[in-house]
Amino acid sequence: MGVMPVGKLLFTMALPLAISMLVQALYNVVDSVYVAGYSESAVTALSLAFPIQNLQIGCATGIAVGMNSLLSKSLGEGNRKRANQAAGNGIFLMLILVAMFMLFGFFGVGSYYSAQAISTQTAQGGTAYTSICCIFTLGIFVEILGERLLQASGRTVYTLFTQGIGAVLNIILDPLFIYGSERLGIASMGVAGAAVATVIGQWVAAILAIIFNLTKNEDVSFALKYLLPRWEVIKPTLTVGVPSMIMMAIGSVMNFGMNQIFLGFPNIGETASGVFGVYFKLQSFFLMPLFGLNNATISIIAYNYGARQRKRITGTLKLAVGTAMAIMVLGVLVFQFFPDVLMGIFSKSGQSGEFVSIGVSALRIVSWHFPMAAIGIALSSSFQALGNGIYSTVISLCRQLVALLPAAYLLSLSGDVHLVWWSFPIAEVVSMIVSLLFFARIYRRKIKPLEK
Repeated sequence: MGVMPVGKLLFTMALPLAISMLVQALYNVVDSVYVAGYSESAVTALSLAFPIQNLQIGCATGIAVGMNSLLSKSLGEGNRKRANQAAGNGIFLMLILVAMFMLFGFFGVGSYYSAQAISTQTAQGGTAYTSICCIFTLGIFVEILGERLLQASGRTVYTLFTQGIGAVLNIILDPLFIYGSERLGIASMGVAGAAVATVIGQWVAAILAIIFNLTKNEDVSFALKYLLPRWEVIKPTLTVGVPSMIMMAIGSVMNFGMNQIFLGFPNIGETASGVFGVYFKLQSFFLMPLFGLNNATISIIAYNYGARQRKRITGTLKLAVGTAMAIMVLGVLVFQFFPDVLMGIFSKSGQSGEFVSIGVSALRIVSWHFPMAAIGIALSSSFQALGNGIYSTVISLCRQLVALLPAAYLLSLSGDVHLVWWSFPIAEVVSMIVSLLFFARIYRRKIKPLEK
């Protein structure tokens, strides 16, 4: 962390994180592709479920990022005991969040779907899918936290096994549980079958992560005494982790709000909502690598801030911004030139022509905000690593709530659903300006004074 060339270090740490987050997002995407052959309402049901799954990933990742940041900083300072406490208290916080999602799975999912103006068929499919994913949420939490512990100790190769096996298993089981198999004696479960395949994949990956940590990870002790909650450990973990959770949570709130706006369009409401869900999943193939890059950057900056290495901090940030820009420019090109191909993946069941036409327009318009998003997300890593996570929260609020939802609502008043998509570039301009102002402030106060 303190001596390896910045480029090699960032690539080594970010790649497994990016792959991990891509794999987690892939679960819902693969489910949606398979249920596209089941019915159009099934696609919409999974689109409405995505905010909840995204929130699960965000909470698990947030705890893991906060844990790894403190763990990395402690190792940089030579404090092995504090590093072990960071891991133990991360597990403690994880169990609290798991309990909350399980309660929502049992008692809150029905209300979540009944609050939305959707058909009975869509609500039933979405309720079944989301309930299963939430009740068995322990799998995804253990998988993500276990993988981060392996990555923090440099054993990233094992995470490739956990991620790969879980994802492949989901892909194999999806058609079996959704459509059934007479040969294997498996009954068709429809949308609920997609959820069963998902949680099985997650639980298998979680079990593998536990095995690898217990047998291969010698740098972190899992003694019971380290699981006892300590505020002096929990506080810095949450200081870094909560902004990451809030950023993902804000995305879920935004998703819910945008769905309400789209559902307000007569005759095409559910179609537009389904298209929005498809866009949100497709953009994750570019945004998730950015979040993985962001998480790796946080650990590197936190370590080198503790070691007072200004050049390594600025070098890491420059490389992170450049890499983020490259990823998102690629996203713009894909969305601009192949929108019909992307929408075709989710229209196997013969959806109306409006499904594809609205989707093509949406992908082309929304993608223009990608490069601006790259700058804001990359810079936000410095805010979290240097103890100013509130800055990241404010930027996320601007990007996804304060600017986006009002702009989307006002554009929806025109009665033209295609205009609503311009709210994304509008909101991103606002958030990028705020990001640059915050970074100038934190650079002047915390980064520039180092090594003097």
